[in-house]
This record gives sequence, C-alpha cells and structure tokens, in this order.
Amino acid sequence: MNTTTHHTPDTPRDLVGIGIGPFNLSLAALAAPLTGLDAVFYDQRPAFHWHPGLLIDGARIQVPFLADLVTLADPTSPWTFLNHLRARDRLYPFYFAERFHIQRAEYDAYCRWVAENLPSLRFHHQVDAVRWNPEHGLFEVDYTQLDADGEAHAVGRTHAHNIVLGVGTEPHVPDQLRPLADAPGVPVVHAADYLDHRDTLLTAEHITVVGTGQSGAEVFLDLLRHRPPGREKIHWLGRTQAFAPMEYSKLGLEHFTPDYTRYFHALTEPVRDRLVTAQWQLHKGIDADTAAAIHDELYRHTLHGGWPDTVLTPGVHVRTAGRIAPTQIELHLEHTQQNTRTRLITDAVVLATGYRERPLDRLLAGLDPYMRRDSHERPRVDERFRLLLDPTVTGSAYVQNAETHTHGVGTPDLGLAAWRSATILNDLTGQEPYPLPSRTAFTTFGLEDGQPQVPTAHHHRALTPQADGT
Repeated sequence: MNTTTHHTPDTPRDLVGIGIGPFNLSLAALAAPLTGLDAVFYDQRPAFHWHPGLLIDGARIQVPFLADLVTLADPTSPWTFLNHLRARDRLYPFYFAERFHIQRAEYDAYCRWVAENLPSLRFHHQVDAVRWNPEHGLFEVDYTQLDADGEAHAVGRTHAHNIVLGVGTEPHVPDQLRPLADAPGVPVVHAADYLDHRDTLLTAEHITVVGTGQSGAEVFLDLLRHRPPGREKIHWLGRTQAFAPMEYSKLGLEHFTPDYTRYFHALTEPVRDRLVTAQWQLHKGIDADTAAAIHDELYRHTLHGGWPDTVLTPGVHVRTAGRIAPTQIELHLEHTQQNTRTRLITDAVVLATGYRERPLDRLLAGLDPYMRRDSHERPRVDERFRLLLDPTVTGSAYVQNAETHTHGVGTPDLGLAAWRSATILNDLTGQEPYPLPSRTAFTTFGLEDGQPQVPTAHHHRALTPQADGT
C-alpha cells in the first residue's frame, strides 16, 4: 500500500518525524501514499502503545470512531478504522454493536495495526538532538539505536529538509507528591501506570484517588467494581469544585473544529492564555456515561443496606504528603471553599493528575539560536503548525500536540489529528494532496464576515507527491 520513494543512504530525507504517538502516526499514514515524499519516523519505544496503563475494560475514548488517524482528511485511505475492522473480519459485529464511541483498547489495537504495516516507522530509535546545519541547509537529527533491552546499540545521524515533532505528553506529578511517587516500594503511582499496579493496589486496606477528571473517574470506578460492598475503603478527591461533566453538547464540541483553532490562533497571546485556563471543562471534565456508571455502581453497593465505605470530595487540595509507615501515607488536605484542613491516612494513592506537554528545550537546544519565542519564552507556532524560526532556516520544523498555547484546547484532541496532519502535508509539499474544508462549524467565533478561509499552501521547496486513489 505504501509507494514512498526508495531512500538511498546519505540522501537527505524530505521529512523526519520525532515520536510515534497517534498524531505522528496519523501523519505517517497520510504521507504513505504520497509519491515523491521521503519520510521516516523515529521512536525510542519498541512498538506502538497508547496509554497502556489506562486500557481499563470498558473504558471508551471520548471522540467518535470517525476521529481515527485519517478519515476526516481522507475517508478513502487504507488506514481507516473501518478498514481495520474489515481486515480483522469484524465489520458486521461492529455494525450490530452500534457503537459510535469505541473502547480505548480497541483504538489502541487499531493504531498498532497501522503502525505494524507502515514501513516508514523506526522503533528502537531514540532521537538525541536536532540542529540546523546552515552550510548544507539541512536539519541534522542525531539518534541512538536501541537493542531489545533498551540499551544503546549504535548511533546514527539523519539529514532532513524538514522535521516534525510529535513527542507527546508525559504524566504530571504534583511537586508535593513527587518524592513519594519516585521512592521505590511506595504505593503512589500515576494513573498512566494504573493497570501495571492494579493487583497490588487492590490489596491495600485503603486507597485514595487524587484527580477528578476522566482518568480519576475511570480508576475510581474500576476500583469500586473490584472492592466488596461495605468494605470499599476508597477516597476520591480533587481540586475542581465539583465532579463536573465534560462539555459534550453539539455546539460546545465546535470548539474542536479547524474553524475554532484558526480563530484561537488569531487572538492575542494574553487572551489565548486566559481562554486555555477557563476552558478546562471542554476537555478535563468527566464523561456523562462514566459519571452515570459510577452512580449506578455506588447504588448497587447499597442494595443490601448501608452506604458504601467511600468518600467523594471535590474542591480539595493536597498541600503536603509524607510516608509514616512502610505501607502508610499521610496526606495533608485543604478544602478550598471552607478554608479548612485535615489529614488523611491511606495505604495507596493513584494520581490521576493529568499530563503535560513534554519540554522541547533539551531536544531542540541546537535550534535555540534560531527560535522565536513569546513573552513567556514558549516557542511561537504559526497557523500551519510550524515553529517560527529565523529566516535563514529554510526548512520547516512542525509540531504536533505541543501548541496548546497557540492553537487552543483542541491541540491534544484526536478529532483534529487528521486535519492537522493534512495541513502539514499540504504545506510541506506545496501542493494540496488533501483538500480541506473551508468551513467546519455552524458557529462564527468572531465578528468577521463569514468563516476564516484556509490560506493557500506555500513552501520553499516544491515536491511532486500524488495521493493514490484521490
């Protein structure tokens, strides 16, 4: 299915991708049929996996299955979720299941199917540094090839006309809890590693879940389902003022359209920063079905009389934490509305405290002299997802899921993956292998006449790709 140009040693690549998460996997899938485009993608992991610690039975992704890697840019692509079902002889079961939102484990299996069939991917490759070589007018990408045990096996260097960063996010552990999370043998784990530690967690006398977003809700629900009625002994707490539902109205979802992304990008930096903070409920609340399942499970635990031994308290901040016994942890809590404080003794803690964009400074230290930054020293990113670099840099450095400060809350949303990948490929090639809609929302977010229009693609170096079958 892949007709990518054959690469010869020492020939600069058209594109080098760093990181193979869903977003660069989307880009690789859409790049695969473009003849004349020589692309390669590196990742230090041995294979693709998507949040394996949170693939809890029954947990679903919060976007429809159409938000796969390619469909919203090219529904005829061989890498659609529906074609994955067809390849696995599962189309009819899916048809009768009538599921618009698929399970996380199913999305992970779909992505792994794509990853296993794209020859442009290079796992076991750790990218160490990226720099611009002004003499040759190319990016230099240094990498270490890893063996099956994750140890260094060989080093190498690739040259590229363009690069794309898709290094994703990393689990966020609050500073006051980091010493416990980093200490060996202490049962304080981030939700990203929940399934790896679930059996151990379930043996704890008392468990505390910190974080009132979707991950916290899924972990709490899973623990509740595995603890006997009357002996649950689970605390669930977090900073938000309520166990708030995620915004999922149809007009609310239009904040995850290309129209809103373009509108947001055109706003001033101070306004963008205020909006990102204020719009947390668009993507950090709890899915209504998950909230309903939690209430149903709590209710089930009352069927034989009595209340479940659980405490669900929003509006709570963990001030400090410490270890008071080999298997006991003391959390110092503050209720933000009551301005009251208390202590909680627990035997295990699951931190559903979210993720943060991975810092790019170390990886991009070689590009720092060329990089344009905003007033908070963050990289500036243009409308087509390119880092703003000095004009002497003739190549483009694109970013995926590292531009929330410039493109808004839709940045990590899977539903915008195909559109962003297509935007990058259109710009990269100077062609339009993936025609994109000029309007995607009923809402007009500003006072302009009509909707923003997509600028005509342009690029410093013309390629001649052609999308097969389009």
